[in-house]
Amino acid sequence: MCSNEKPTSPATNKTPLRFFVLITTKKQADIATKVFHECGVPSHNRLHASGTAPNEIMDILGLGNTDKILLFTVMPKPFADVMLRKMHNALLLGTPNSGIAFTMPVNGASSLATKMFCNLTPDSNERTYASMSDITYSMIAAVVNQGYSEDVMTAARSAGAAGGTVIHSRHINNEAVTQFWGVNIQDERDIVFIVSSADDRIKIMQAISEKCGINSKARGMVFSLPLDGVSGINEYK
Repeated sequence: MCSNEKPTSPATNKTPLRFFVLITTKKQADIATKVFHECGVPSHNRLHASGTAPNEIMDILGLGNTDKILLFTVMPKPFADVMLRKMHNALLLGTPNSGIAFTMPVNGASSLATKMFCNLTPDSNERTYASMSDITYSMIAAVVNQGYSEDVMTAARSAGAAGGTVIHSRHINNEAVTQFWGVNIQDERDIVFIVSSADDRIKIMQAISEKCGINSKARGMVFSLPLDGVSGINEYK
């Protein structure tokens, strides 16, 4: 049951909000949680995921396995810019077995959430993360039947993707709608997240759609979301 709390726009409070996401290892995630707590972040969420690097590459890098942790929370943009820098320094993002952090615009939030998170202000002595206004990033999300995540990554890599993160989910089916569209979707689904530059986004999405689209056995659907800050991609550190 939802409360009577009314949604509000960040613009109303003149504080643009950002969705802050960090994908890393369990050990690094524990360090990141400490950073969140030290900086006064009121709450964040933690999900288990898996990386998509082939086993032979993981062995070469000495990483052992592809288990990942996804942390996410909401914070004001100026604070998020500083937090990208803090996480970059604390976790050495961009080095092997470190992780990637990124932010996405939020265009609405409940009044309580806005009050909680808009109180976060960066330390005046902290330097914000380097401006990336000249670079556009996207997060590609491919939702496919379980067991087809590696097919997604094979297609994505052929179009320039470096790697991705997989989250297992359960599909809630509306039988009337899916029968109308003639789509048979499994209950168990994989969601593959890929961070991409603007130059590669379209061709990666096209490659995934051609190999794992809705008419394939993967029954895939592909989306993209804009990112406005990224840490952990070597060429843009």
